[in-house]
Amino acid sequence: PSFNEDPGMKEWRAFMAKYLPGADLSNVTYVYGYNASKAMEQVLKQCNGDFSRTNVLRQAENLHDFEVHTLLPGIKLNTSPTDHRPIKGLQLQRWDGRTWVRFGEVIEGVSA
Repeated sequence: PSFNEDPGMKEWRAFMAKYLPGADLSNVTYVYGYNASKAMEQVLKQCNGDFSRTNVLRQAENLHDFEVHTLLPGIKLNTSPTDHRPIKGLQLQRWDGRTWVRFGEVIEGVSA
């Protein structure tokens, strides 16, 4: 319920209504796929017309503070040639009996 009016979720629901009408919106794999497609779209934009394997990989390894609007605010995608994990942030939430309520700042993880 807390994300019903969220612009990113509205955008995702409109996408789903257009391309996958009748799909089960509670299936989180749809959101995951949408997020992955948004990241790939950004990679291809960064390619600037050079879609060689080498350049696609180079761009995929160079995402910097890219925001996918279906992720929580403050969670950004970042990659590098030595770190292919795009999501390193999380935000704690607690159940208030009705909905999930975020608290604290976004916490960034580190590579092992």
